[in-house]
Amino acid sequence: MELRQLEYFLAVAEERHFTRAAQRVHIVQSGLSASVHALERELGAPLFLRTTRHVELTEEGRALVGEARAVLAAVESARDAVAGVRGLLRGRLSVGTIQALPVIDLPEMLGRFCRCHPDVELSVRQGPAAGLVDEVRNGRLDLAFVTHPVASLRGVAHTQVAAERVLMVCPPGHPLAARKHVRLAELADETFVEFQPDWATRIIVDDAFAAVGIERRIACEVNDVPTLLDLVVHRLGITIVPRVLVVGRTDLCFVALRGEAPIWEVSLITPPGGPAGAAARAFVEMLRL
Repeated sequence: MELRQLEYFLAVAEERHFTRAAQRVHIVQSGLSASVHALERELGAPLFLRTTRHVELTEEGRALVGEARAVLAAVESARDAVAGVRGLLRGRLSVGTIQALPVIDLPEMLGRFCRCHPDVELSVRQGPAAGLVDEVRNGRLDLAFVTHPVASLRGVAHTQVAAERVLMVCPPGHPLAARKHVRLAELADETFVEFQPDWATRIIVDDAFAAVGIERRIACEVNDVPTLLDLVVHRLGITIVPRVLVVGRTDLCFVALRGEAPIWEVSLITPPGGPAGAAARAFVEMLRL
């Protein structure tokens, strides 16, 4: 059994598609298929169920995924250890991030890290928090920055980066605009504009309203902060977001939530034992969290 066979196997297992897997590992599809077939012959078991449209793991294939990841991670750690003795840092660093992350300057941090460690291969993936947590949990990402209720961060380690209460945001002239505080129950008859349901900010707000038995009327669902706030400006609804997302907006009014206000938290998440590779450990050390 060769390490490259395990690498090709994992590519197919994660992509669920031979062509995409071949493109990912930079090999022609016929070569990748031959390598997977050779691995199946050596193990004496089929690893994939193949149809004209789908590729699915067999039970034997699912059993091999974790072991293959562990073997390749151990090899990478061994290489990192040797490079470390020579005073070098090499390997890979895969970072996940949510779309709106104003509490840290991630591009600056990544740029600084790459200037210090030019031999590290960097990849960055943006996506919804729940998906990023899953990718850290299954080893596809080394670490990720997410906003997600801490209670839902099972199977990963997490370090708080920032936390603040959310605010009600409304246009000037709204009946509640002059208030200092408002309770969630007072918003039962309001129309809202919101993020998509898989955004963590949306999740914590949905959960807060559900806890007090209120089903909100949501007129618009968007996928970026500027559009969300512009919809509020034009009186299509109110919204609830952390203050950090509305810094500099003088065309809106902000009202604190009293009592049941949820907490918006940004966390750095890693595998349970901490960052697995030398590059990931060096990046976290640079953050000094």
